[in-house]
Amino acid sequence: MPQLTDDCFAHGGGMMSIEAALDLFRARVGAVDGTERVPLGLADGRVLAEAIRAAVALPAFANSAVDGYAVRHADIAPEGMTRLAVVDRLQAGDRALRPVGPGEAARIFTGAPMPPGADTVYMQEDTRAEGGAVLLPPGLKRGANSRPAGEEIEAGSPALPAGRRLRPQDLALAAGVGQAEVVVRRRLRVAVFSTGNEVVEPGAARGPAQVFDTNRLMLAGLLGRLGVQVTDLGILRDEPGPLAEALARAGAGHDLVLTTGGVSTGEADHVKDAVEAVGRLDVWRFAIKPGRPLALGTLGGAAFMGLPGNPVAVYVTFAYVVRGLVAALSGETWAPPVPVPVVSGFSYAKRTGRTEFVRVHLDARTDGAPVARKFEREGAGIISSLTEAAGLVVLGEEVAAVAPGEPLGFVPFAALG
Repeated sequence: MPQLTDDCFAHGGGMMSIEAALDLFRARVGAVDGTERVPLGLADGRVLAEAIRAAVALPAFANSAVDGYAVRHADIAPEGMTRLAVVDRLQAGDRALRPVGPGEAARIFTGAPMPPGADTVYMQEDTRAEGGAVLLPPGLKRGANSRPAGEEIEAGSPALPAGRRLRPQDLALAAGVGQAEVVVRRRLRVAVFSTGNEVVEPGAARGPAQVFDTNRLMLAGLLGRLGVQVTDLGILRDEPGPLAEALARAGAGHDLVLTTGGVSTGEADHVKDAVEAVGRLDVWRFAIKPGRPLALGTLGGAAFMGLPGNPVAVYVTFAYVVRGLVAALSGETWAPPVPVPVVSGFSYAKRTGRTEFVRVHLDARTDGAPVARKFEREGAGIISSLTEAAGLVVLGEEVAAVAPGEPLGFVPFAALG
């Protein structure tokens, strides 16, 4: 179970920023206990529990970056062509045994070891073979096209830090420095459920005032992409007793319990009362739009988070708040993605003091940053805005209005999960 206390989510009240929430998670939420050693082939998406140091240098030996000729730079004439005798031929995997002496060159291919004495490689396109010799032009710098041993990482140096959620490129680096296995945190166990008498499973018979459940599938998919073990608890009806019992069971077997809707102060919002009956709850109001109300608490040894009910608000709060909690529980070092520059193609007014996320399309431009155009409909319940837009423009708390032509920060949906 994660390291939680009853007051781990308590705060001073009022509106809270995303940055303040992430700071609180890092300070008060401990990572789950338990680690395991797994082969690299099974480590994608897992969180490193122990840093990796290079068992060998990368590259482990000096080698050629191109196909061409390995030479001694001192032999190259400052003007005119240089003629060198070709005395060896080296392919990737060969051992470089014969030194290159004065007036000599070795035919070499990409990845082959540099022969003793050689310090520079000419690309074959820049040379002319002539019998058993090669003609080389002047002007190449010493060391050109040669990769020295340890150029990327020296043996014994840090390669990957603890807390990194491993990506395919991280696995490639770990393999390159001689790592066959890594020590990772155990997978986070997260339970997801929906509540409400108005919600039914997709494909089921739907009453005239009922809707198909969408948020649960979205949350499970977002969590699954983080390598989390997801338990789908289905739809729980608005019955306070059974709801409290289900929450207690979920808290006993998971590290985090997630739900959407039902946590406001309305008379029909039973999740809040059910959580308080078997655990502790704090209701936060975030200075963001969409997605202001969230409930955070504990259910036994598990964390609990109740998200808003509208799908766009669920997506935004997951990407910017739940993602930070998952990181803290997983022992992962994480920060929200940095927006990339775009140019506004719309007008927009907002309140200061809160961050707003505007769904936009992008129009490519050849003369500068792309133009962001606001999605036609703004409602937080419009699921198609998450499938048809390109991503989110992030408007900080200090922004009051946006005019066409102004610089903005854009985060693509691909960077958010």
